[in-house]
Amino acid sequence: MQIYTLTVGAFAMNCYVLADHSGGDAILIDPGGEAARIIGFVEEKGLQPKQIINTHCHIDHAAEARVVQDHFNIPFLIHRAEETLLKMLPAQGAMFSMNVGDPPQVSAYLDDGDKIKLGEFTGEVRHTPGHSPGGISLYFPGHVFVGDCLFMDSIGRTDLYEGDYDQLIQSIRTK
Repeated sequence: MQIYTLTVGAFAMNCYVLADHSGGDAILIDPGGEAARIIGFVEEKGLQPKQIINTHCHIDHAAEARVVQDHFNIPFLIHRAEETLLKMLPAQGAMFSMNVGDPPQVSAYLDDGDKIKLGEFTGEVRHTPGHSPGGISLYFPGHVFVGDCLFMDSIGRTDLYEGDYDQLIQSIRTK
């Protein structure tokens, strides 16, 4: 599996592009900002994105996901508990004086233990709430994509809407 990291948007958030070696199939994780740049990168690499998976739906992770979804006509997947945050994207944008378009259309919901296939690679969804109610991490052998559950030398914020410190610590310890 090839992993590409693009740091995007006003909040310098990491978007990940996971690519299968054999067929160029790809999964996009958290394409929240600079949609044109993400689209251009994917097309330049000759990848065929199959789905978008969002670890959570705060503005920096989801604001421009609809543009990417519409461009590639691919499914958008989240944990069901993120639906409220997703619907609140325009309000989240207003808090930062940012104009946010329509939220992506949810194609399916992910639950703890669900499997994610990318060519010969299989990942697993781990529900890691605390930073947000439906936060998920994606585990592939040797790699984990945690959204904002963890930061370098720190943990995710819990002072945002429906954040929960005790729940985040439990997620980190058990998942």
